[in-house]
Amino acid sequence: MLYTNRDIWKVSYPILLSLFAQNIINVTDTAFLGRVSEVAIGASAMGGLFYICIFTIAFGFSTGSQIVIARRNGEGRFFEVGPVMIQGIIFLLGMALLLFGLTKAFGGDIMHILVKSPDVYSATMEFLDWRIYGFFFSFINVMFRAFYVGITRTKVMTLNAIFMALTNVLLDYGLIFGNFGLPALGIKGAAIASVLAEATSILFFIIYTYATVNFKKYGLTNLRHSFNPKLLGRILEISSFTMLQYFLSMSTWFVFFVAVERLGEHQLAIANIVRSIYVVLLIPVNALSTTANSLVSNLIGAGGIKDVPRLVWKIARVSFLIMAVLTTLAFLFPKAILSIYTDSTSIIDGSVHSIYVIIIAMLIGSVANIIFSAISGTGNTRSALWLEIITITVYTLYIGTVGLGFKAPVEICFTTEIVYYGMIFIVSYLYFKKGNWQNKKI
Repeated sequence: MLYTNRDIWKVSYPILLSLFAQNIINVTDTAFLGRVSEVAIGASAMGGLFYICIFTIAFGFSTGSQIVIARRNGEGRFFEVGPVMIQGIIFLLGMALLLFGLTKAFGGDIMHILVKSPDVYSATMEFLDWRIYGFFFSFINVMFRAFYVGITRTKVMTLNAIFMALTNVLLDYGLIFGNFGLPALGIKGAAIASVLAEATSILFFIIYTYATVNFKKYGLTNLRHSFNPKLLGRILEISSFTMLQYFLSMSTWFVFFVAVERLGEHQLAIANIVRSIYVVLLIPVNALSTTANSLVSNLIGAGGIKDVPRLVWKIARVSFLIMAVLTTLAFLFPKAILSIYTDSTSIIDGSVHSIYVIIIAMLIGSVANIIFSAISGTGNTRSALWLEIITITVYTLYIGTVGLGFKAPVEICFTTEIVYYGMIFIVSYLYFKKGNWQNKKI
């Protein structure tokens, strides 16, 4: 059995739409704060990345859970799907409480060491003090995502993301600028809006799941007696590696922004806007990467392991073609895209060369991300972690030399993304050609 392009698109497009809707939150925050001040833009980048670095621990756990769910779904053992989700929610709620407490206790000290500008530090902490309440909602959110992607029912993610994005846009407009009779809270308002949007997302998932999912079929009926340490241990055998992998991967962005922050508030503002554009343009790639992860696991579960390489390259070709179109538009109209985020001429002019650099990175990443995600989909998350560590080591040495050592302009700092995706492509390709990934049992 080999999935057709139609099958791939059927799973991918709801994920793509959901990621697009979710990233409206990022675009809205950046665009609104871009009309407040350069300090606000930079602080939202530092605070937002700190939050995301911690969030990726939960996302890594959910990705490991998703692999297990997809495998059980492919095997037809549907009644074993629900318990995986339940263990995940219990585990991640405890993790959210722990990380919330640690961030409250030590987050300020960490940011004080990393952020040079007193103004950026003050604004960053104002943002973080409220943003970290989102742990309690976003950590549960990712388990619903793992469940629906694993069973290939991804349309709900689009509906959920649209609902969350609209909530965030309205609350951003009200709480940042003081519209709708709400107080004008600036950067703090952006943080509160994001937390409330995540809370509404959980409410949506709960109502939708209760109304549409067959609880008995998926083993979701006995919630009170569902904690199973042995099952949680099996999930962690897969998830522990993806948790560390995603944390290390996102930490590279944090290292990047620490280096850029030392170049000045103007350069930091440029970096945050360009990163936002970068993330939005990569949405199709990330959607197809999630699809590759899930379909590879489902395909192996259904006994189609010999068809995995063909499936991976089929998805990679689609990813590259989509990215070729998007990067062409970015190359032709960079200032038009930048004007969405800010009306500052100096920031727009200073960002154009960085746009050209990330175009190259995205074309490489459109293929590299697919192959790398497929490795995790086979269940070989330990190998994926080691490949990530090799890549991150090179990345960190490069940004340390270019950014912290030579204090190169921001567009030169962005060449680290070319290095990162170039390395990911090489190590992932070699692993798929030479590695022993076919015999992994989960």
